[in-house]
Amino acid sequence: MPDDALKKIDQGEFFLIAGPCAIESEKLCLSVAENLAKLCSKHKLPFIFKSSYCKANRLSEKSYRGPGIDKGLKILAKVKKEIGVPILTDVHETVEIKPAAQVADILQIPAFLCRQTALIQQAAATGRWVNIKKGQFLAPEDMKLLAEKAGTKKVMLTERGTTFGYRNLVVDFRSLLIMKKTGRPVVFDATHSLQLPGAGGTISGGQPEYSIPMAVAAATLGINGIFVETHPHPKEALSDSGAMLPLSQMLELIESVLNVRKRLHG
Repeated sequence: MPDDALKKIDQGEFFLIAGPCAIESEKLCLSVAENLAKLCSKHKLPFIFKSSYCKANRLSEKSYRGPGIDKGLKILAKVKKEIGVPILTDVHETVEIKPAAQVADILQIPAFLCRQTALIQQAAATGRWVNIKKGQFLAPEDMKLLAEKAGTKKVMLTERGTTFGYRNLVVDFRSLLIMKKTGRPVVFDATHSLQLPGAGGTISGGQPEYSIPMAVAAATLGINGIFVETHPHPKEALSDSGAMLPLSQMLELIESVLNVRKRLHG
């Protein structure tokens, strides 16, 4: 149940955040969530389903943004009820926070909005967990200040790569260790870290073939969670088709990460 998974996160257990980039349909969300929930249940891994009702940061106005907040939250509420898993979704403006918090267990602050004080503070004021994604332009040391803005301990920090020239991101694994010093849960985004922004012309490209080894590398550092965007058929996805990991590879990712954690951290 959602509350059980959240209690395990509160207690410091390792967890997975995963789902399709943007909500495409109720059927897709239910199918992906059910598949992932079964995998995670088998491995006793707390699981949070992630998908966005709106993608505000798009390079082209023609890019798919999602079904919108009203329809999107109805779909996420159904996933939560029928599959019995916690929900994470993005909020982009303060007016979205109250309705999103009625459904989502974790409110995510997108990377490009990570310095927005009102967004962080009002999201935290709901009592929900807040996941702040580290901006591609931000030093890991700065995340301590963003976490402090929230005024609550229920804040997790996510690494998703740093801009390295045009249309490329790199991961400095020191950032995970630096963010761990804040005492907050630290998450590694194994798919967005491998985006190639704008490399697809009007959309971003990516290198998802490296997602599993990068997730394993991050797990060796004793982080708290892994974030993965996944889809049954990434090439057909309406958003982030170049970066999402095929759903068929999620078992390999989960087992690889848990195996290295067991060997190194017990």
